[in-house]
Amino acid sequence: HVDHGKTTLTAAITTVLAKKGLSEKRSFDQIDNAPEEKERGITINTSHVEYETANRHYAHVDCPGHADYVKNMVTGAAQMDGAIIVVAATDGPMPQT
Repeated sequence: HVDHGKTTLTAAITTVLAKKGLSEKRSFDQIDNAPEEKERGITINTSHVEYETANRHYAHVDCPGHADYVKNMVTGAAQMDGAIIVVAATDGPMPQT
């Protein structure tokens, strides 16, 4: 769902792993970098970030949560082997979850 923190989590993961030399730090505005995304404050396009841990290489896809961009989310999700589902504690699961 929109505004549940998916892009914020993506930025946080890269920030923590960058401190360990396992990723390039990507800030929120580097992930949502299209002009329309910045203007509207939502993710429209999928964004790809990569990072390493001691055991695995990750290709992380930050997908849009807005109903109007479900097609973009499905395109990104088709490439995944696993998923992190982000749900805001304040809202709980939403219909799009």
